[in-house]
Amino acid sequence: MATLSRLSMLVVIASILLPSIAMATEFVVGDDQGWRPGFDYTAWAASKVFHVGDTLVFKYSVGEHNVYKVDGSSFQSCTVPTNSTPMTSGDDHVLLQTEGKKWYICGVAGHCSAGQRLVITVSPISSPPAPAPVAPGPSLSGVEFSPAPAPSPTGPWTMKNKNKRIFQRFFKHY
Repeated sequence: MATLSRLSMLVVIASILLPSIAMATEFVVGDDQGWRPGFDYTAWAASKVFHVGDTLVFKYSVGEHNVYKVDGSSFQSCTVPTNSTPMTSGDDHVLLQTEGKKWYICGVAGHCSAGQRLVITVSPISSPPAPAPVAPGPSLSGVEFSPAPAPSPTGPWTMKNKNKRIFQRFFKHY
């Protein structure tokens, strides 16, 4: 019967058992331009696909801008909703937790109307890509898997001898 090396067996088992991991994406809004008036965020968002689990990062100078999450009508009218709290860190991270349309504006006077607003559509979590095909290898039919031999109870590395060595090392200095 054919036998496989341990490494070959690990490769075969890993390729069968390990799932693909879907990776979330972090989007810096406006890329290197950041969050500012006069930038075309509609065009920026058009080239992206946003999924649940992705993160938006709004980068701007603290004190000059802010970010409000708003609804569609507040977005259209550039109105900051009452009783809402702005994000003001200059490095605001927004985790996209649900699918659907999301609207964001800058609440500084005149900035939203100058283009500092973003609308995106968040899609459901993307399914992980299909695993790459495995190159044909040796067939597992007819392969005999033998257990490793049991450790010798009288060899130099048994627990009894290990404890003896530790004891001797400890008292060697006294």
